[in-house]
Amino acid sequence: MGIFEGIGNLIKGQLIDVIEWTDDGGKTMVHKYDCNGKEIMMGAQLTVRESQAAIFVNEGKIADVFMPGRYELSTQNMPVMTLLKSWKYGFNSPFKADVYFINMRQFLDCPWGTSNPVMMRDAEFGMIRLRAFGIYSFRVTEPTVFLKEVFGTAALMTTEGVEGQIKRTLVSGLSDAIAESKIPALDLAANYTELADVSKQVMNPKLAALGLTLCDFVIENISLPEEVEKSMDKRTSMGVLGDLNRYTQYQAAEAMRDAANNPAGGIAGAGVGLGAGVAMGQAFAQAMQPQPQPAAPQQKAAGFCTECGEALTPGAKFCPNCGAKQATSGACSGCGEKLESGVKFCPNCGQKQ
Repeated sequence: MGIFEGIGNLIKGQLIDVIEWTDDGGKTMVHKYDCNGKEIMMGAQLTVRESQAAIFVNEGKIADVFMPGRYELSTQNMPVMTLLKSWKYGFNSPFKADVYFINMRQFLDCPWGTSNPVMMRDAEFGMIRLRAFGIYSFRVTEPTVFLKEVFGTAALMTTEGVEGQIKRTLVSGLSDAIAESKIPALDLAANYTELADVSKQVMNPKLAALGLTLCDFVIENISLPEEVEKSMDKRTSMGVLGDLNRYTQYQAAEAMRDAANNPAGGIAGAGVGLGAGVAMGQAFAQAMQPQPQPAAPQQKAAGFCTECGEALTPGAKFCPNCGAKQATSGACSGCGEKLESGVKFCPNCGQKQ
């Protein structure tokens, strides 16, 4: 009896009666259960924890899939394996199969960013280059599709194996969303959430072909090139100043401040600095002076009223102040000499007037 009991224990030691996996890495997506050359007992206990899925693979073909729960393996709960193995009803012998545990929890805080600037046509700035970065989260939603399309037959797979593909898909989807939205570059910061939602709708069908789902997509920043940002800063400064004269005054004040903060060395340097300071001071004084306004043309007075002294316009016969009639003067009818009022003969040619 002891000999038979020892043989039974030996045989039992070559069989697997408990199958389970505990994720201790945090980044593992697929774990292949190590059978170590042993066969699986019919009636073995299979434990699939929450956010896991167990897949049995027979000779390279996907068989049965088990979602979270505790199972006692039998022909009843392994219909695909039973069909592949051509088991008869009540078959109770050990069998060999590959068991893969798929981690279906959500993988959080995955960074993404544009490795190269994304070209964009802006109505205000023309062609510009954008850079962007943020975070995303994803999970496996179709374990069999993921096993077929991505994982293959490796013993272990982590998130690093799919992050490159997901990041490239994210950047492509975001570029399409920005181009189709036609949002001006100055208004992008106010539309991060809307752009992220549109991008997620565009990208999820592409990831579904891999058995994945993008759970969350966050845009933290979209930045413009440095030269565009400098141009925007200058435009903002001019908008605050209001007109060109004020902007000139502002530039003159900035130049004087820079000169004061840059002391020259030596006597020659002091002279140069002093000369530059005087020149900038003059320029600043000129910029600060109000611009002269052109004077309105004044009409020259012809004379004054003989009664009240009021200034008269050329050709006036009556005073506009007192109404007195004014004496008129003329020219000689013979030689054209200008004559005083009341003259009867021309003093130049003697012609009677």
